Amino acid sequence: MSVKHKKKRSIINKIWRFLWITAVSLILFSWIMVFVYRWIMPPLTPLMVARFNQQVFQKGREVNFERNYVSIDAIDSDLVDAVVASEDNTFIHHHGFDVTQLKKSYVDNMRGRHIRGGSTISMQTAKNAFLPHRRSMLRKVCEAYFTQLIEWWWGKKRIMEVYLNIIEFGDGIYGCEAAAQHYFGHSAAMLSRHEAAELAATLPSPLKRNPENQTAYFQQQTSIIQGRIVKYGTVAIDNAATIRRADRKSGQYTETLIDFMKWYIDTKRK
Repeated sequence: MSVKHKKKRSIINKIWRFLWITAVSLILFSWIMVFVYRWIMPPLTPLMVARFNQQVFQKGREVNFERNYVSIDAIDSDLVDAVVASEDNTFIHHHGFDVTQLKKSYVDNMRGRHIRGGSTISMQTAKNAFLPHRRSMLRKVCEAYFTQLIEWWWGKKRIMEVYLNIIEFGDGIYGCEAAAQHYFGHSAAMLSRHEAAELAATLPSPLKRNPENQTAYFQQQTSIIQGRIVKYGTVAIDNAATIRRADRKSGQYTETLIDFMKWYIDTKRK
């Protein structure tokens, strides 16, 4: 083997070793983050940092940061019911992904239709806690990865607790406690059903529509969410694991991300 060939092989080995070590380090770091956040609320999220930078560098925009983390037990159950009714009515039953909606979204997007992307509360929690809000295929892959991790390691109650504490409810307003205090002047533990529905109606576009900036569409969505709360009933967040076990025993199969990937591959082959 020539000296030139040995050097080339040595460089390739070094690059491969660097890539392998980097990949393993990133995986271990992600596991540590998910494990730590199982017990501790994220001190900051990528969206919080991005919004703060926008506030600082955009002229005429007020710098605001309101956040107050609370336990899920200090949040009125009407808000849990409202966000599930509004954002993800199969939250208790699925494995992190609404596969039926993902399939519909994929088919309709291929046909050029603009519809909601099928993001579940688990997916939104993973995105907000760990990832920047840039749209890319890599971010979607990472979102699916973190979603699966928090479904395995956190459970539904913790996912909901983190979600309601870090989600954006207005410009610089993060979490339901800060939102309740800002918009209604009292804690999230004292929310009425109408107030809970208003906060849930805020989530799709918190910078444009919120209880301080009520449009006709916002009021309509609030009424729809209140109706859905009655229709779907109370979300048994404390009994999520029991409900999932009952689903399995009854033969009620909820599709997973693996099922979606199999469907996607089959669709591509046709």
